[in-house]
Amino acid sequence: MSTSTSREEEGDWIKLDLHIHTFDDPKDKLDYSAHELLARARRLGFSVLAITLHDAVFDRPEVFAAAQRLGILLIPAAEMRIEGADIIFLNVTAQDVEGLRNFDDVRRLRARRGQSLFTVAPHPFYLLGGSIGKRLLNEIDCFDAIELCHFHKGLFNPNRRAMMVAEQFGKPLIATSDAHQLSAFGRHYTSMPRPSPLTTETVLTQLRAGALRINSPAATFQEIISTFYFVFIEHPLRSRFHHHEH
Repeated sequence: MSTSTSREEEGDWIKLDLHIHTFDDPKDKLDYSAHELLARARRLGFSVLAITLHDAVFDRPEVFAAAQRLGILLIPAAEMRIEGADIIFLNVTAQDVEGLRNFDDVRRLRARRGQSLFTVAPHPFYLLGGSIGKRLLNEIDCFDAIELCHFHKGLFNPNRRAMMVAEQFGKPLIATSDAHQLSAFGRHYTSMPRPSPLTTETVLTQLRAGALRINSPAATFQEIISTFYFVFIEHPLRSRFHHHEH
């Protein structure tokens, strides 16, 4: 799934990662801050990011100000669980997502917000946590794009079904890192020609137009071990200790 290009070939293409978690996340216990993420993003040449906390809109003004100083567009976003399925909402406020209980609520929000809202189906055909699965076909009108999940290698690639659905319904595919560890951020991303000016509105328009490149290399052995360790050992332990603390 990798489309690597040299700096010269890139021309004025920019890198985006629209599905990332930080230690502000109310559900997942992480160990890096939004500021650490911004520093790494700047070093790796990213122009657009969305911090997508579980069931909460990331809206810390000082982080948005820091991103702006670094020349990075930070889009207010959230990863909401609706009827057991995760949906990424880009360009939302806490009020927008507050009352969302079901897919009809999502439809009403989309009707109200029109083109200023953008929704993504994350890791739709993966078995772990919050994947929508084949219900994606019934609720496809709730989504603007489909995520190409970072976790794939060889024969193990549930993204194949996601790609087929994206093609069937004419939805763009977006590669993201879904980073829960800082080292996981940077290899998996989407590129687009730089819109001018670089604003949330122009980025969403460009995403809809679908002139995108996706960069999603196969997971390395180290990433596989690291992901399994995080999902099955470190994260459950952290959650347990966190639970005891409260």
